[in-house]
Amino acid sequence: MTTLEPRLTSLAHGGGCGCKLAPAVLRDILKGMPLAGPFADLMVGTETSDDAAVWRLNDQQALVATTDFFMPVVDDPFDFGRIAATNALSDVYAMGATPIFALALVGMPVATLSVETIGRILQGGTSVCATAGVPVAGGHSIDSVEPIYGLVALGLVHPDQVLTNRGARAGDVLILTKALGVGVLSAAFKQARLGEAGYAALIGSTTQLNTLGARLAGRTGVHAVTDVTGFGLLGHALEMARGSGLTVELTQGAAAVLPGVETLLSEGVRTGASTRNWAGYGEDVDLPAGLADAARDLLTDPQTSGGLLIAVAADQARALLAEARADGFDQSRIVGRLVEGPGRVRVV
Repeated sequence: MTTLEPRLTSLAHGGGCGCKLAPAVLRDILKGMPLAGPFADLMVGTETSDDAAVWRLNDQQALVATTDFFMPVVDDPFDFGRIAATNALSDVYAMGATPIFALALVGMPVATLSVETIGRILQGGTSVCATAGVPVAGGHSIDSVEPIYGLVALGLVHPDQVLTNRGARAGDVLILTKALGVGVLSAAFKQARLGEAGYAALIGSTTQLNTLGARLAGRTGVHAVTDVTGFGLLGHALEMARGSGLTVELTQGAAAVLPGVETLLSEGVRTGASTRNWAGYGEDVDLPAGLADAARDLLTDPQTSGGLLIAVAADQARALLAEARADGFDQSRIVGRLVEGPGRVRVV
């Protein structure tokens, strides 16, 4: 990369999963879309805003297919590639599947960025796929005004072991496997307010593959899984609540928080996506009286490559929590439960 090149984040109007369309806007767009049709082998489509589509191949295999891409959340091209690839593969893991290969999606301002910089982005993504044990087997590239990178990710799972966001049961406990605050740290980075420790925490969280998800397939007591990304903890918990026809009760302050995030929130650092998230689904969320704005902003904070939100039977929760921590997800916490009631979220 030459010294004349601009910062990657300066070329994008947003970054990471904060680039997602606001929930209300997405809902308005999709409500006019026709249903996928009566395809007997389409096991998971768009009905409950799940993490990936699932197609039954035979009695032993189902294909999980997803795609995810976004603009830079950091300036280092290799790190950007790593984050984007980790985030894309997460949706495969969230369905209980094991990835088999990926395709690269590349949009780059070729008149602005050098071939070396673009190459480092792709190398970062390929390195993550290598860690996951899958090849980047092809892809597509265009000349774009803003830098965009991501993957189409494909995986396999037994048809009877597909994990969705709609299978939770009343009495289930909710486990979140990563700390919150990625959006706050990325906003601080763009404002040149993030120190080395904060940057290390940001990269460490966003490049940790959610491989635990593949090992949850078929596990006794695990009823529903999703990953927490652009809509924040509240938004993705709400999708689980709606899909399962239950109320999610989240315990305020139970989730782990990345280092430095609470201080930054108290100083007013937050993403625009956090505000858009609340505007998009706040009417379906009950908050405690007097909850500070900073606490709410943390719950709506967009999590690029966030953790898994797992609904598990109460008598299995402690064992699963211990397993997640032993597997490297040391910020895993019990953050709530599911109870009888309408499909909404209540923070208690």
